[in-house]
Amino acid sequence: MNAIDLAPMHRETLTGYIGDIDRLEAIFAAWDETQRSAVEAYRRAIEDLQAEAFRRLVRSLKSDPAALETMKQAVADEIVYAVLRHHNILKPSLSERVETALDSVRPMLAAHGGDVELVSVTPPAIEVRFTGACDGCPASALTFHAGVKKAIEEACPEITEILQVKGACSGAQKDSVRFISPFALGSVDGWHLVCRLDEIPQGGISTRTVGGESVILSRQGAIVSCFQNACAHLGLEIDGGIVENGIITCPWHGFQYDLATGECLTAPEVQLQSHGVKVVGNRVEVRLAT
Repeated sequence: MNAIDLAPMHRETLTGYIGDIDRLEAIFAAWDETQRSAVEAYRRAIEDLQAEAFRRLVRSLKSDPAALETMKQAVADEIVYAVLRHHNILKPSLSERVETALDSVRPMLAAHGGDVELVSVTPPAIEVRFTGACDGCPASALTFHAGVKKAIEEACPEITEILQVKGACSGAQKDSVRFISPFALGSVDGWHLVCRLDEIPQGGISTRTVGGESVILSRQGAIVSCFQNACAHLGLEIDGGIVENGIITCPWHGFQYDLATGECLTAPEVQLQSHGVKVVGNRVEVRLAT
């Protein structure tokens, strides 16, 4: 096999890790079938070993209530969540399964210039809305029952009521969900309305108090992250720090953190405490980590 010449890998965020994998897969795609088969067998062997290790670790932690609680907190980290989901250690959340069901019918809707979006998840009911050409189409009722409703019922049998919301919204709380933290998918309770999306400066931070706790919110487009307003070094408030290129520098001792993930770039073994966040219409809601 030819030597692989890659630039130093930048892995501060989940996106960075995924980018590394994508670049390697692009290289493998140019190899012949024998080489690709060897790499694939090697990958499967490693992943099988890792998956078994994770399963044994989780079984051990579940036997100790304190350790189980710590494990739940660890899953709030997006990279931990993504890896455990990849190995099927964590089962897909209800929202993920609904979105997968909607993805199965989206090609059919797109062929007619339309789409469908998930509006709300309040088990055992959910709300969806047609957009584009499908919104108000005379055949939308048939499309809803034969396509959308059937797909959701098959993927999520615990959902017994599937409602079609018409128009821009069906009430103050029926705006479409524009973004939600991966580790907060499916969470129904514990959300706090904290501010409007436009109150968080693009590329900057905003400080709020949620449930008596000071938090910082960072915004990149409609994607918002939320962390405890405390440096992982000594617990001092970090909101007075300089923010540049998605990185905040603690004003006390210079520790730097990636505002997309909370990872500490100065001491990688620590990170900011993350909280669940979702953007519903123009509203930003936060769910404190337990």
